[in-house]
Amino acid sequence: METRRRSSRSYAALDLGTNNCRLLIAEPAHFGFRVVDAFSRIVRLGEGLGLGNRLSDGAIVRTLDALRVCREKMAAKDVRRARLVATEACRLAENGPAFIERVRDELDLDLEIVDRKTEAYLAVTGCASLVDPKAQSVIVFDIGGGSTEIAWLDGRAPHAFADPCKRIRAWDSLPVGVVTLAERHGGIDVTPKIFEGMVEEVSELLMDFALVAAPAGRAHNFHLLGTSGTVTTVGGIHLGLARYDRRRVDGMWMRNGEISAVMDRLLHSDFSQRAENPCIGKERADLVLAGCAILEAIRRAFPSERLRIADRGLREGILMNMMREDSVWRGGSPR
Repeated sequence: METRRRSSRSYAALDLGTNNCRLLIAEPAHFGFRVVDAFSRIVRLGEGLGLGNRLSDGAIVRTLDALRVCREKMAAKDVRRARLVATEACRLAENGPAFIERVRDELDLDLEIVDRKTEAYLAVTGCASLVDPKAQSVIVFDIGGGSTEIAWLDGRAPHAFADPCKRIRAWDSLPVGVVTLAERHGGIDVTPKIFEGMVEEVSELLMDFALVAAPAGRAHNFHLLGTSGTVTTVGGIHLGLARYDRRRVDGMWMRNGEISAVMDRLLHSDFSQRAENPCIGKERADLVLAGCAILEAIRRAFPSERLRIADRGLREGILMNMMREDSVWRGGSPR
């Protein structure tokens, strides 16, 4: 759902996923927008959904606490227009609609459960600016907590503010993400055999899309573009960061061998070693190898010498769409 106010230039986008609750507040700028506030918290709303079909009481309480912080931040920035979306956890859970009602009643926030196509298109919109302008085809993917969105972008962008979704030739939403995959296979003690089992499960789910989008990999300057905690973590580990730094990771390129080296290192680390890594932490140490398995399945389906990493996605896509709808860049500058 969207809300509007006229006294501010601030826009807000909220992405409530299976694992994270993320908020971005921004104002239009000459090229895109300028972030004025942000918030991210791991809430694990979809905890247990890999084994059942209900949001747990504990997950709901954690999520309400995070949403309360988001509401306060939007009020403090006098947000003019907002779109608040919920994704796979709320799509899957039988008590998802009841949770949405509770958020409305207790916090006066209108969450919108978006379908898989909308989620995929928003992810593309949010990170398409990182596509190599010389690439004739790109596979864009977003590894989430409960689902993985993937799209084939064909052709070059006609201009900077063109809608990238008009270049989507094919897309899919795989019903698997880091939380659901880790819950099914285990995320603490992950052997190479368990890891390969996860890769095979995702590969089967990816098969139909891989057949349709096979021509992408033969196009001039083809590359992969990934947005998710998995790919940003792989990027941060490759850089050897003592603390995760978005400015260094967003937009970075990784070669095929570099990705393999990081994933091999993680696969041969135990849970405590993963938890101690500053780019992973205790809250995500049981999920990172499930994410790597999804990434590996995509790499096998679409072999590429290079991957571009985006620390941007759904929220940025929502912001771009709202600002585009409001014609804030008319005449080449923000109104």
